[in-house]
Amino acid sequence: MSHSQGAPGTVGTRDGRTLYLQRTPGPAGVPTVVLEAGMGATRSSWAAVQRAIAGRAPVVVYDRSGLGRSAPDPRPRTLHRLAADLNDLLDCLDDGLDGLAEPAGPGPLPGGRYVLAGHSWGGPIVRSAAADRPDRVRGLVLVDPTDEGCDLLLSPAFATRQRRTAAVLPLFTRLGAARLAAGYLARALPADAAADLRAEWLTPSGIAAYLAESAAVSEDLQRLRDEPPPSGRTPVTVVSGAAPARTGRRERAALNAAHAARAAAGPEQRHVLALRSGHLVPVTEPELVAGEILRLTRA
Repeated sequence: MSHSQGAPGTVGTRDGRTLYLQRTPGPAGVPTVVLEAGMGATRSSWAAVQRAIAGRAPVVVYDRSGLGRSAPDPRPRTLHRLAADLNDLLDCLDDGLDGLAEPAGPGPLPGGRYVLAGHSWGGPIVRSAAADRPDRVRGLVLVDPTDEGCDLLLSPAFATRQRRTAAVLPLFTRLGAARLAAGYLARALPADAAADLRAEWLTPSGIAAYLAESAAVSEDLQRLRDEPPPSGRTPVTVVSGAAPARTGRRERAALNAAHAARAAAGPEQRHVLALRSGHLVPVTEPELVAGEILRLTRA
């Protein structure tokens, strides 16, 4: 049976771990879209966006180490390590491992072979990965990204909230609240991806992976502020949720101001508001996100 998120496959990291991915095909000569999920989220969180792109560009979704169907990582899950894993995946796609890459033709695609989209913590991941290899990146779409330009995210209050979340998350899952949250997210997804999300999100291994990724967030954000990755001339689109929802009005305003500054620092200065969305823009407004991604594949 076909899967809405595409054919399954695996790629290896430079230190021998295995990452699980799924890929949907697209026209030859169109950059491949690679979707990077938020902290603790699996590939299925992107299913609605992937469906909206289907047939217009090749799309790859994958699970970071310890999430979904990917093997865990025994080392600390710092931002540097997460970005290195993404570049390892792109290396494998460049090499055409297991036939996963589109034929590249006589040379690299003008402007780069990949459009990278990252949601939430996926935003810093794709920014960092692109800074390491800007030659192969056509553009970035940052979807309600975590941003070091937001002072609230570097505050002691934010660090305290991260620690509290880490402390209560296992209890939250044992009480069954994780199943309710997964059911809410899954309602907007294709049936097969929804079933995967319910089965794979916030499992014991998924919680361990989330806690490993969140452990270094404060330090990683401060490092990004102190030593920002060079943005170069790679086009960057920032999509912000406009509804306060869970974050509150003050935090939403501060985060969106940081998003506007991030967009203004890029060559296109493109900042898009998702008016019907809070943080979960890929689930609540997938067509908007897909449109911004496809715009960059055609740039």
